[in-house]
Amino acid sequence: MGNDIIEQSDQFIFGTYKRFPIAIIKGKGCKLWDSEGRCYTDFVSGIAVCNLGHAHPKVSKAISKQADRLLHVSNLYYTLPQANLASWLVEHSFADRVFFWNSGAEANEGAVKLARCYGRRYLDGAYEVITAMNSFHGR
Repeated sequence: MGNDIIEQSDQFIFGTYKRFPIAIIKGKGCKLWDSEGRCYTDFVSGIAVCNLGHAHPKVSKAISKQADRLLHVSNLYYTLPQANLASWLVEHSFADRVFFWNSGAEANEGAVKLARCYGRRYLDGAYEVITAMNSFHGR
């Protein structure tokens, strides 16, 4: 089964990542299982997406409850869950506003815009951004 998943993926998905030759089929907490039944510890939390672990009961319940009502409408519309989260984040941080994004590229674009805005206002017009050569900044 694992080789079938790998072969199908290699045939139909662009090779933008160097993947490990492991076909993951389920997760629970910080553990992952492959198609051969081997167990692994997920040290990267699904690249920081599953910080509470895989199949966390409270997260699964919240996702299911929200999906039954409304799944996703983007940032083009106002939604109560987003407004509530923004309020909570502001109340519990240094910020007076928040920025929601969908991807690493948008997060980095927002960070660059914020840095340039700050530079224009507070650093005599500074606008250049320095990055590491060949580094990854999102798609």
